[in-house]
Amino acid sequence: MLLEKIISISGKPGLFKLVSQLRNGFIIEDVTTKKKVSIGNSSQVSLLDNIAMFTFDKEVPLFEVFENIAKNYDYKEAIHHKATDAELKEFMTASLPNYDTERVYASDIKKLAQWYNILQKAGYITPESFVKAEPETLEGEAATEEVSVEKEAPKKAPKAEKPAAPKVKATSAAKSAPKSTHRKQG
Repeated sequence: MLLEKIISISGKPGLFKLVSQLRNGFIIEDVTTKKKVSIGNSSQVSLLDNIAMFTFDKEVPLFEVFENIAKNYDYKEAIHHKATDAELKEFMTASLPNYDTERVYASDIKKLAQWYNILQKAGYITPESFVKAEPETLEGEAATEEVSVEKEAPKKAPKAEKPAAPKVKATSAAKSAPKSTHRKQG
C-alpha cells in the first residue's frame, strides 16, 4: 500500500512522506514538492493510517474513505476544499453515507477533501494504491509456511572465568575525619 507512511504535521500545510527516523526526529518529504526536511521529536505528527472518520456504527479508517472518494470520482480530483458547507456535506454523504453529522465537522470534511486532492495530484491515489498486500499463492492453492532448517552455530570455547579482584571498602575513620579549614600560609 502506497499510503502507509503519509503523515500530517500540526502547524505545517500539506502532507508528508516519512522517509526515515533519526535519533532526535524524522526525515520527511513533502508529497507535492518532493523536498526533504528534518523535523524534531517535538512536532505533533499524525500518521494518516491512524486517523478514522466517525460513523453512527463505528470508526472508518481514513484510507477506506479515500478509497470511496476515489471510486466516486473515478480516481480523479475531488471537490475543492474551499467549497460551500452544503457542497462539502453532499460530498461527504456520497463518500461515507452513514457518517456522524454531529461529530464530523465541516472543517474535518474540508481537510479530508484537501488531503485527498493533494494525494491525487502527487500520484498516490490509483487503483493499485488501495490493494492490500496478501501472501503469495501458487496457482490458487493456499500459501504454505516454509520450514527452514536451522544450522548449528559453531560452538565457541567457554571463557575462563577470571577471579574478581577484592573490593576495597573505605574505612569509617576516613569518612568521619574532619576536614581542615586552615590555609597554609607560606
